[in-house]
Amino acid sequence: MNDVRNPIIEEDLEFITGSNLPWDALEGKNILISGANGFVPAYLVETILFLNETRFKKKAKVFALIRNKEKALNRFAFYKSRTDLIFVVQDVTEPVTIKDDIHFIIHAASQASPKYFAIDPVGTINANVIGTYNLLEYAKKRDTESFLFFSSGEVYGNIEKSETKINESMYGYLDPMDVRSCYAEGKRAGETMCISYHKQFGVPVKIVRPFHTYGPGMRLDDGRVFADFASNIVNYQDIKMKSDGSAVRSFCYLSDATSAFFTVLLKGEDAQAYNVTNPTATKSIYDLAKTLVELFPERKLKVIRVNEPDSPGYLRSSIYGFIPDISKFMKLGWTPKISIEEGFRRTIMSFL
Repeated sequence: MNDVRNPIIEEDLEFITGSNLPWDALEGKNILISGANGFVPAYLVETILFLNETRFKKKAKVFALIRNKEKALNRFAFYKSRTDLIFVVQDVTEPVTIKDDIHFIIHAASQASPKYFAIDPVGTINANVIGTYNLLEYAKKRDTESFLFFSSGEVYGNIEKSETKINESMYGYLDPMDVRSCYAEGKRAGETMCISYHKQFGVPVKIVRPFHTYGPGMRLDDGRVFADFASNIVNYQDIKMKSDGSAVRSFCYLSDATSAFFTVLLKGEDAQAYNVTNPTATKSIYDLAKTLVELFPERKLKVIRVNEPDSPGYLRSSIYGFIPDISKFMKLGWTPKISIEEGFRRTIMSFL
């Protein structure tokens, strides 16, 4: 990122803030976002700062909890002179000591790429267990209006293929002896911790379960297959399939997902979890590869099946895939609007 706002991101921010939401609930408030440097939470930060530019008379303040200030200054270079963006440099596994009143908390700090699950499983699970504990303890002591926990579609585990649509009350098998479970089990524990704090202390928790979110700002070396494919297109490389590509995944473009997250924060029911994805953007990995190649025919790229090992440290999911049910979420008035073709075109163009 640099000190000029990417035009694709500008359009996305206009799209997000154009959502029919009670945005005024954030005006003049203090909002803590953990993991603010991350690909997804960074868009949450930018959305609030954009509202300050375009809508709010009294600015909201974003307290961006980060571990690496240098990376944050680079990611948010466009906002370097802003007084409404405050960096809080610490690990989320350390107690939060911010003195200001914090009205909204969004806990999105967690490693989400499988390439970290083998090399740093302790860091992965700690952000979701110890980090969640620290933020819930902080929220308990403050007059927090809403607490949003970022969980994951991985909490569903391995569900039988016969299941067609998965709603928020259906769960499958997870092996706690598999180190890859550090992420999914950490998210499950974080959810239970949130519900416990709501029950015992009245903390107004809400939970989102995103599936595969993609868009501008995602790391092309993220390690997940959709990022690999986008990197191939950007760099004029044929897409090399390391599997048969039959696994099914559900994708959601970042502006749609960000609108969804704010919908839950501002309108969601306490102590409830919501699937966040675009069911119409559910494809097999092979079909996704074909779609991306066909989006940019002028590059004359191909999908090639190869027999290559995964990148070092990458732990492949054993979950075949399923279609998430978002009917519960749609009752809040949210529906995804960006097709997978439009979303990936925008994503790749943002890197060009």
